[in-house]
Amino acid sequence: MNAPSHAVAGNNSGKRGNLRSIYAMLIAVAFFALMDAVLKVLSTRYPAMVVASLRALTSMPLVLGYLAWRGGFGTMFEVRMPFHVLRGALGIAMLTLFVIGVRSLSLAETYAIFFIAPALMTALSTVILKEQVSLARWVAVAVCMCGVLVALRPSGDGLFTMGGLAVLGSAACYAVAAIVGRIVGRTDRTEHSVLWMMIYMGIGATVLAIPDWVSPRADDFLLLGALAVTGFLGQLAITEAFNSGEASIVAPFEYTALAYGVMIDWLIWHSLPDRYTLLGAAIIIGSGIYLIRHERGQATVGEAKHTPI
Repeated sequence: MNAPSHAVAGNNSGKRGNLRSIYAMLIAVAFFALMDAVLKVLSTRYPAMVVASLRALTSMPLVLGYLAWRGGFGTMFEVRMPFHVLRGALGIAMLTLFVIGVRSLSLAETYAIFFIAPALMTALSTVILKEQVSLARWVAVAVCMCGVLVALRPSGDGLFTMGGLAVLGSAACYAVAAIVGRIVGRTDRTEHSVLWMMIYMGIGATVLAIPDWVSPRADDFLLLGALAVTGFLGQLAITEAFNSGEASIVAPFEYTALAYGVMIDWLIWHSLPDRYTLLGAAIIIGSGIYLIRHERGQATVGEAKHTPI
């Protein structure tokens, strides 16, 4: 017996939503990779909490402009505020811990530890969101993790240091924030989620940064501009990614940060990775392509089975 047409439509819509979320995540990770490079530079000049504050404050004009363009000011309070407060607190903790970690660790070591986050998201999505995680998705997560290990070959020496534990905490905050974002995305508009995230991060981080506040230098304004643009676009894309798709399908594409890192290194610093990094990147990208093809194939099969003749 065929499934009811509305159920089929809902299933196919979910598959298309997953594909949309994958593309949004790929864009988000690209912007965040650029942002991380800026954060690493700024972390050597300013305290971690000041950097977290600047991250939110510099993006605020862009967020407000986007909200005005979307006509969202009239309904900005029609949200589930407790969830946004929680996301803001998690965002402050995540960014501050990340800056602390990236200051003492290399970007490669930082990513190696932070890449635990997608696996945490996939696990949490089964418990909190009650998502059905297919074998294909678990395989994709496992293969991505193998690719990371091949590329970065973490010895474990950096994990149990202050920087390593800070990045581990940042990854945990990020995973929980992503799950909360998925819950909020069921009812609240994307632009509202971005707005309240930036508001609470800006207010909270700035208040906490006051005791150690360092005013930005004029020669850092270009960096702050880059931080604003990459942070805003990355936040917008990642919010859309988790709003339109399942967290368990979106999470593995965090690993593409390694591929973006390779490109940034080559374009800016003219340095090429060794063969292990290239092999790991190939594994990660291959896993992502497999998952995209799997989701597209599932959607196509579903549509073909229930198309009237």
